[in-house]
Amino acid sequence: MININLLSVSNLPKLNKLRKLELSDNRISGGLEVLAERTPNLTHLNLSGNKIKDINTLEPLKKLPNLHSLDLFNCEVTMLINYRESVFTLLPQLTYLDGFDADDQEAPDSDPEADGDGLEDDEDDDDEEDDLDEEVIDDEEDEDDDLEGEEEEDGVDDEEEDEEEDGEDDEEDEADEDLPRGEKRKRNLEDEGEEDPEDEEDDEDD
Repeated sequence: MININLLSVSNLPKLNKLRKLELSDNRISGGLEVLAERTPNLTHLNLSGNKIKDINTLEPLKKLPNLHSLDLFNCEVTMLINYRESVFTLLPQLTYLDGFDADDQEAPDSDPEADGDGLEDDEDDDDEEDDLDEEVIDDEEDEDDDLEGEEEEDGVDDEEEDEEEDGEDDEEDEADEDLPRGEKRKRNLEDEGEEDPEDEEDDEDD
């Protein structure tokens, strides 16, 4: 709820599971006890750019045991002497105030619990999709190889059949060449279903 001219959070609904609340750039000056009642599990609270002037205004946040990050940028309270030490003393559960811890170490850019898990899940999904794509490609290549192998086998079988037929014809031709001319002619006539003229003359003489 950023920059919507909020004067208070009194109308905030009860959100037991809410962990991160953005209230920056509004006109909130107090009434923070509502947050402890309605959002008891807050871990991050951003109140930067509001009208908070006193440290005591933050005292109700002591009832948020899980609150470890609080932002008060551009609030008048940040101008107070010993502001940081006072807030860390008031809210001992805090780890980061305005992006830095009590030793002035900067907070990480993102919360690994809130954001990291989702990013890792997205990366895992992408990897799974890549793996699936690779499997599909491999399957297609295997099918192509099988088809090529079958075509080659068919080609070999056809060539062997042709060679066998050619061999039979060659054997017949060689056998015919070994016969005398008369026998060869007689054999050809028999194959064609005709009788040898010499046989016909013998039949007439009889």
